[in-house]
Amino acid sequence: MARKRILTGDRPTGKLHLGHYVGSLANRVRLQDEYECFFIIADLHTLTTRPEKEHIDALRQNVNDVVLDYLAAGIDPAHSVIYLQSAVPAVYEMNLIFEMLITLPRLQRVPSIKDMARAANLGDESVPFGLMGYPVLQAADILMPRADLVPVGRDNEAHVEVTREIARRFNFLYGEVFPIPDALVGDVPSLVGTDGQAKMSKSLGNAIFLSDDAKTVSRKVMSMYTDPKRVSADIPGTVEGNPVFIYHDVFNPNHAEVEDLKTRYRAGKVGDVEVKEKLVKALNDFMQPMRDRRAKFEAQKGLVEQIIYDGTRRASEEGAETVSLMRKAMGLAGMWNRISRRAREAQSSQS
Repeated sequence: MARKRILTGDRPTGKLHLGHYVGSLANRVRLQDEYECFFIIADLHTLTTRPEKEHIDALRQNVNDVVLDYLAAGIDPAHSVIYLQSAVPAVYEMNLIFEMLITLPRLQRVPSIKDMARAANLGDESVPFGLMGYPVLQAADILMPRADLVPVGRDNEAHVEVTREIARRFNFLYGEVFPIPDALVGDVPSLVGTDGQAKMSKSLGNAIFLSDDAKTVSRKVMSMYTDPKRVSADIPGTVEGNPVFIYHDVFNPNHAEVEDLKTRYRAGKVGDVEVKEKLVKALNDFMQPMRDRRAKFEAQKGLVEQIIYDGTRRASEEGAETVSLMRKAMGLAGMWNRISRRAREAQSSQS
């Protein structure tokens, strides 16, 4: 029996951070031997808010960084297809067809679209058509390899629901072509930023990157937001919602140490410095194997380019097959075949 498939990926807007890891990367690494995995470098998606030429020029380095972060996190290109979205022709055609299967009011109800527009400083009158159709392009990404499962962060769960609706609509109108994919949200759906505000984000400057060295991690952790009401170590502090303890719960495998810190923190018997220093150690222990893997892969000249090239060729083949199935189901392939046949017959009779 063929293995089921996974599709997920990232926009190449820069290096990946701990929020990406807990939101999706950890699940990808865990499932890559169980599923046939397609990991997309979604460069077209970046154009929905940043279409400028200088932004496109920066994509080359960003794509390289994202692939290195994948390898550092433990994704094995021998078992997974890592590919460049813009180099797969099927994505464009599928996106166009899927746009016919969903309404504008439905897309306007997707909450993340407004969040993305706000982050890009776009007013209601300046939201590009492409940004409003972001979930439709994402549906093309997911359904191109006919994926069964989509590991995502919480903010993309609504997009997968749009994909499910489009797949159902297509299957209803034309016949069963697509599986109805499920979303798989990480154990930590959204990781709070180091500033305690919203989620971890590159644009907010509150991220710890997978590639950060030990000194950078220490600096970022020691400046983290904690309990604002706690002005000295002898004042009982709040653990719940405290970013430092959220990170301890996620990344510190020494559960006895974490529980001891929480008990003493609530009692006013431990300072923020000690709690943060123990978090620094836990995070650096967690991240060091990734740093080592990244350095090893980065030293191999041409490796990233070869991985993307091989993966994109494989994805393009899969996309061509999907489009062929779609055209056959819709009757578009038969229409063109009849026209082509009759044109050849007419040419033959004239000669």
